Amino acid sequence: MTTSTSTTEEPPEEHGGGRRSWLREHSELGVCVMLLALGVLVLTDALTMDVEIAQRGPIGPKTVPIVVGAGLLVVAVILAIDVLRGGRGEAEGGEDIDLSEPADWRTVLLLAGVFLGAAVLIEPLGFPVAGALLFWGAAYALGSRHPDRDPLIAAVLSLLTYVVFNNLLGVPLPGGPLMGVL
Repeated sequence: MTTSTSTTEEPPEEHGGGRRSWLREHSELGVCVMLLALGVLVLTDALTMDVEIAQRGPIGPKTVPIVVGAGLLVVAVILAIDVLRGGRGEAEGGEDIDLSEPADWRTVLLLAGVFLGAAVLIEPLGFPVAGALLFWGAAYALGSRHPDRDPLIAAVLSLLTYVVFNNLLGVPLPGGPLMGVL
């Protein structure tokens, strides 16, 4: 006597798994929420900006933030519609990416520390010193190990950036102790 069994068994239903499954399948909606929040923040900041009449020209300082904020809202809505209609982002891929390897949290944390350190030090030390530490720290975190060359390159990049922004473009950057020298 032979019995036939069906090979198409359905997985058992889990209580509460339906909502979790739906959220997992539509995880891109998190990006939509982030873009929406960022767009609202930019628009709110732009619309509440205090601008004197003497500062305004044909296109005032509110124009670009309003365009960027509106663009963020439009992209958030379009992306949400695409995701709800079944659109899915492609998995990251490339010949130089190994998805089976875990993330390099040491590098991420080193870079975050370097950026936070530069943000804290820019006011007391000035941009040239904080920028040099930022460039040097980022190079170190990303794997460069040339103690004779890296600080020199970082100092030149930082000073060049300071001169271009502060002197040529007219964007004031804190000079710190080097203000009188530069």
